[in-house]
Parts: sequence; structure tokens; C-alpha cells
Amino acid sequence: MKLFLYIFLFAFGSLSAQQIINGKITDRHNVPIAGANIYIEGTYEGTTSTADGTFSFETSQKGQKTLIISYVSYVPFRRQMEISQMKDLEISLREDVQALDAVVLSAGTFSAGDNSKVSVLKPLDVVTTAGVAGDFIAALQTLPGTQTVGEDGRLFVRGGTAEETQIYIDGLRVFQPYTASPNNLPSRGRYSPFLFDGITFSTGGYSAEYGQALSSVLLLNTINEPDQSKTDVSIMTVGAGLGHTQKWEKSSLSFSANYINLAPYLELVSNNETAEFTEPFQTFSGESVFRKQFQNGLFKAYAAYDQTEFEVLQPDINNDQPVRFNLKNRNLYSNLSYAGSLGNGWSIHPGLSLSGSSNDVKINLDKVENTENAAHFKLKVGKRFDNRFKLNFGAEHLVQNFSESYRETTGENYHLEVNPVISAAFTEADLVFTKRFAAKVGIRGSFLQMNNELQISPRLSLAYKLNRHGQVSFAYGEFFQQPQINYLKYDAALQSENATHYILNYQWTKPGYTFRAEAFYKKYDDLVTFDSEEALYASEFQNEGLGYAGGLDLFFRDNKTFKNLEYWASYSFIDSERKFRNFPKQATPNFIATHSASLVTKYWINELRSQVGFTYNFSSGRPYENPNSEGFLNEQTGNYNSLSFNWAYLLSRQKILYFSVSNITGAKNIFGYEYAENPSSSGIFERRAITQAADRFFFVGFFWTISADKKSNQLDNL
Repeated sequence: MKLFLYIFLFAFGSLSAQQIINGKITDRHNVPIAGANIYIEGTYEGTTSTADGTFSFETSQKGQKTLIISYVSYVPFRRQMEISQMKDLEISLREDVQALDAVVLSAGTFSAGDNSKVSVLKPLDVVTTAGVAGDFIAALQTLPGTQTVGEDGRLFVRGGTAEETQIYIDGLRVFQPYTASPNNLPSRGRYSPFLFDGITFSTGGYSAEYGQALSSVLLLNTINEPDQSKTDVSIMTVGAGLGHTQKWEKSSLSFSANYINLAPYLELVSNNETAEFTEPFQTFSGESVFRKQFQNGLFKAYAAYDQTEFEVLQPDINNDQPVRFNLKNRNLYSNLSYAGSLGNGWSIHPGLSLSGSSNDVKINLDKVENTENAAHFKLKVGKRFDNRFKLNFGAEHLVQNFSESYRETTGENYHLEVNPVISAAFTEADLVFTKRFAAKVGIRGSFLQMNNELQISPRLSLAYKLNRHGQVSFAYGEFFQQPQINYLKYDAALQSENATHYILNYQWTKPGYTFRAEAFYKKYDDLVTFDSEEALYASEFQNEGLGYAGGLDLFFRDNKTFKNLEYWASYSFIDSERKFRNFPKQATPNFIATHSASLVTKYWINELRSQVGFTYNFSSGRPYENPNSEGFLNEQTGNYNSLSFNWAYLLSRQKILYFSVSNITGAKNIFGYEYAENPSSSGIFERRAITQAADRFFFVGFFWTISADKKSNQLDNL
């Protein structure tokens, strides 16, 4: 009997110790959330919410405990309190702004890489696009907002000159990003896509972290960690290459070396009258990346070297004899970077880049020698408070030294030197209010030591998600850029040029599809002007220029509709005028085409083990000045058309035979005209067309990869 009584009293006591936890769960709009998980941390006691968002369960726990509530696409709720207080709770869950369908800031920016929520251009695209010959700059020219300036080859973005776009590797400035070339022959990007896996191309409105660029920035990120050790061998009609990656447990080393010589190619395929190489174009280049994983961060050391030599004869409308242009260029770029965690949401990113470039130029009997050495020191610190608020701030210091000596056949000697120094600080906050609405707010301050100039640059980006697939974005910013070295070497007192950007973007994304429409307006002030035909020592320089650029960019990419086929199409309209350089009035510059379009296709043929691709580029005519008629920049060239083709055939899993030809149809594209300084006896100024160096360019290569898994190949690099 006593035993029964003890059991009864124990059971009754246990029941009396049970307490009820209950409440209701809704979202921020007071809509009930059904199916949420509710439990006490460290126990198995809990339940799920019902259709009306309510929940209730019993617990024997006592004292201070942590109640956790979680539901997909919402931030988990955690609260520590007394068990006795967990009654009639009203809990509102916040959306998880890191969800895959959350809004992203996209105005003015094309991103590619594993870290991009929305990629319109993949790293693979940089090298598999027909007609670009592995040049990432040429691949970017298939995107809206860029101009195809065939006689130059560099990036011209939304009415800006090529100097208005800055390039960064792992967040650090590249001072000489293009190969050396003579007038009217295109240059290329110096750096091979082989070592990069992330690309962010901003056509305007870019982050406060970056400065000294009126139009855009191109951010290249080296590979963080290779997947395996391997060796790549390349044998091409224009040269050869060798690359190797060695991977260890906590570190890796990648390097590549390439030698290019156009002599054999020119024996088979001659150039047009635009250029006759008396010493063929040849270049040796090499790159390397060392990576070391630490417990809380990653260290990377990158280095690239190239040397270029050639001599070319170029026709001159004002002389019976062609101009002899001889060039020897040496360029070294290196950077050190570290990305690490300091704990508690803090991160640190110090970095240093160093570069040195020298040119030995002979123009007939005149001789020019110049050197440029530069350094970029940078420190960025970040703090992630939660999924809704992230703060970045930092400082940087840029130092340049440019020296040039010029010796004329007359015996006159000139020596010019300039040493720009810029110090800057920036801060920027990412604010995510909901899954639908986000903002990035920043400000940048720069001090230019050479003329004691202080610049304050506010930046703002907003994005709102309209529905599951569509969103709108807006970006605004003030941008400054110190005048280019070719002006500062003559007048170091020149002030910075200025541009104000306004961008409105609509983006629609769905698995396999991307559509973008972007309207922009850019206002220029304080552009450099001078009073002579070319910028010279005796020229009078001012900051009296101004201008505008406005337009619309469209982009569509489809990877899904047709099996094994992916393609993208882009179109750009731009209306732009400037008064700068030696312009007597405001006019559309000769590097701007009102309409530009491109179509890129890639198709995998499984039966042939082949990938084939076509690229079509179109631009409407560009302005040029005809002295035989009245007006300034008063006529236009014909339209630009180019259709290119490539074919990659897998001989085996790791051996590829590659063929490409640019401008298949041999379209006679004219970029402008060179006119005689004086009229003929009949009063007409004779002219010579500025055209492509060759109507077509053929390329054949064999690429062999040797790796442990016997699967890797260089299709990613073709």
C-alpha cells in the first residue's frame, strides 16, 4: 500500500511540474506561418506551428532556457528567458535575406564566378567566345555598354575613353593592363584568363572601394584553390605555351609561360597595307600565383612579366616613305594579398601591388624612352553584424613615378618627369531591409598631393525585388579621375576630371535565362582641353571640358531552350557629346558608335566530341572629320560587321585540336581616315583609310593536359 502511495505521489508531482509553452508565429506582415519548428535548445521537447501559426507543448524544464523557432527562408528566432514566461508568445519572424531568391544589387554591374548570385558572363565565356582569341578584353566587348574600337582594342565604356576604365587584380590596381602597340593596331589585355575564376565588370556606378575611374572598373580575382596538380602544353600557329599547377595540402603554386612570334604566320597570311612588319611581333610572357591557406585566412602572391618587341612600317599620307616604328617594351606586375577572419564577424584584407614598365621607342630617327614605376598599398576591414548589415571601410595609397626622354633628329632633347601621389579612404555599408529591398551606401575621400586637391565621392545603390524573377535597381555616384600621365607630364597643375552617374536597371532571371535592361545618364565636367592638334610640351592645358553620355543597354542570355546550345545577345544605344582635348565645340567623339550589337553562340556536338561557336559583332558608323567639307567631325564611317567562328575538337579526354577564324566574310571595316595636311593642286585633301591590319585572322592550336584524374582539359581556356 505504501509503495502504491509513493508511486502515485511521484507521478502526481511529475505531472504538476509540467509547464505549457504556447504562442503564435507570423511574418512581418502578420501572416501566420505554418510548419515552423519550435523547441527548447538542448532538449527534444518541442512542436510545429499549425495552419493559423499557433503552437503549444508541455515541458518539465525549469529556469532560464533558450527557445528556438526556425522556418525555411526566415532568420531563426532565439530568446533566452524563464520557462514560466514562455506563455502566449507573439513572435514575428524576419525573412532570411541571404536566401537564393533574395534581391541583389545589380545596377551597372556584370558579375561572373562562383560567388555571384546572378552571373551573366561565366569565366569560361572569356576564352570560349569566337573571335576573341583568349583575350578577356575582347570577350567583354560582346557585352552591352562597350564599344568596339577595332584599331585600338582596349575597353571603351559608355562614351568614355579607354583610360577611364581601371583594372584590378585581387582588389589591387593594375597600372599597365594592355600590351604595347603602334598607332591603329589593336592592343590586348596582358593577363591570361588561365589564372582567374571571378570577374566583375562595372559599366558605371561602382563601389566606393574603387576610385580614379570616370567610367568603369574591371575586377579580376585569381583562383583561390586549384582542384588538383596538372600540366598544360600548348602548340599554336603563333607560338607555344607551358603551364603547371602543383597542389599541396595547405598551399599551391601555378605558373604559365608563353612565347608568341608572328613571323611564320605572316609568311602564310600577309597583312593589309596598314602595316608591314620588318621585325615580326614577338612577345614572351609568364605568370604565377602562390597560395597558402592559414587557419583563419588565405594568402596569395601573384606576378606577371612580359616583354614585347617589333618593328613595323606604316603608310603616311603626308610622306612618300612609310613611318618606321620600332618598340621594345618590358612590363612587370606583382601583388600580395591576404583575406582573413578576425573572429566575431570581423574580416581584414591587406594588399600591395608593384609594377614597372619601360618603353624604348624609335619613330624613324626620333627616339623616345620612358619608364613608369608604381605602387598601390591598400587595407580594407569589414564587419558583418548580421545578415542585414555589413560595413566595410579602409584606406589606400597610390604612388607613381613617370620619366620620359625624347630626342629628335634635329638634336633637340626633352626630359619630362611627374610623380602623382594619391591617398584615399572609403567606407561603405550594405543594408538589407527585406528579401525585396536592399541598399549600398558609401563615401570616398581622396587627396591628390600634386595639386593639394581633395575629392569627396558619395555612392548609392538601391535594389527592389518586384517578384520571384524580376527586380529593379538604381545607382548614383560622383566619380573623379586624375588626368592621364600623357597630360600631367606636360602640366602637373591640372585638376581632376569629374563624372556623375545615374543608372536605372531592370533584371529578370530564371534558371537558364537572364534578361537585363539598363538606362543610364552620365554628366562630365572639368575634362582636360588643350589648344594644339596633339598634346605637346608647348600646349596650353585647361580643365574646361564638359559633356554627357546617355543611352540604353539590353542583354539576354539563354542556356536552356535548346539542348547543348547556349547564346547571348546584347544591344546598346548611346547618345554622347563632349568638348575635350582639342575639340573646338561639343561633339560626338570618333570612338563612339550610336548603335552596337553582338550575338554569341556556343554549341556542343556530342557525336563529334566538339564545341563550335559563332560570334557576330555590329556597330553603326563612327564620326570622322573630312576637311573637304565644312564642319567638325562632320561625316560617319560605314557600319562595322564581323562574323567569327571557332571549333574545339577533343582528340581524347585531355587532348584538344582548336581552330578559329575571325571576320569570316572578310568585311572591309573602316575605322576612320587619315587626311593629307595640305590640299592637292585641285584643292582636294587626299586621304587614306584606317582599316584592320588583316581582313581575317586564322588560328590553329593543339592543347594537351596531363593530370592525375585524366579528365581535366583546356577547354576552359580556349
